[in-house]
Amino acid sequence: MSKLLEINNLCVDYVSPNGIARAVNNVSISIAEGETLGIAGESGCGKSTLAFAISRLHKAPALISEGEILYKGQDVLKMNDKALREFRWNEVSVVFQSAMNSLNPVITIGEQLTDVMLAHKKVTPKQAYEKAAELLQTVGIHPDRLSAFPHQLSGGMRQRVVIAVALALEPKLIIMDEPTTALDVVVEREILNELYDLKAKFGFSILFISHDLSLMGEIADRIGVMYAGNMIELGEAKTVFSEPQHPYTQGLISSFPTIHGPKERLYGIPGNPVNLLQIPQGCNFQARCSHCFEPCTEHEPVLKTIAPEHHVSCHLV
Repeated sequence: MSKLLEINNLCVDYVSPNGIARAVNNVSISIAEGETLGIAGESGCGKSTLAFAISRLHKAPALISEGEILYKGQDVLKMNDKALREFRWNEVSVVFQSAMNSLNPVITIGEQLTDVMLAHKKVTPKQAYEKAAELLQTVGIHPDRLSAFPHQLSGGMRQRVVIAVALALEPKLIIMDEPTTALDVVVEREILNELYDLKAKFGFSILFISHDLSLMGEIADRIGVMYAGNMIELGEAKTVFSEPQHPYTQGLISSFPTIHGPKERLYGIPGNPVNLLQIPQGCNFQARCSHCFEPCTEHEPVLKTIAPEHHVSCHLV
């Protein structure tokens, strides 16, 4: 499969009076056409910052200081305002964490869906409205809801509307930033099943961001694990789950219960994520790692290829 998106050595900094916090540190990933890439990690590890950087939706004090973002070979960081407007929603769309915050509370669902099409495509209001009705049906909502306001919908229905907005212009890549975090597991399952069907129908690629590795393992082709802004493990989903090499990845996987097999005690990861303004010398995970030894406190590990399509940043490997 050809590469749809390629990110090379991307760095994103947050500038504050107390110093510069590097939220994304030399991250390099690629997404192929029709592929689902999952990015996992705790809150504050840089997942959402990476997503905002791809679509250039970040605002001050965030600053892309290094690297390049290539979409079909074109550098997104060099796009002017007109090219960027064409790029967003037409080529890449974003589904944000909170559907209620993503939708305008004083405008109907129909208006919000048609606005996207009227702003980016040469269509009449009638054509846009008919397309909006079709989009709602696509995500499992009756077209009668076009006249409803966001507060009149359930959490699951609002999330479906946000997905419908993201699909309005039939983009090639959809970035989903923890889209099911606020939903119960039943609704979460329904939405993920619908998403999988939509992907098969429209053929778009997905960058799926979540802190839930068990959820990601069901829908992602490959998984990348981030910690303190660094990509510490990247590989095929089944390999990352069956043969996790980084202690942090092992900790994330062992913190989720299994449905099958004997009951076992769950073990979390001790400590808290590292303060990005006080990065230690060596490995960023050393204070929380039970396998830490001398090289970990002296040298920062680099992402190494340990098997085909499996890369790990750890001195133990």
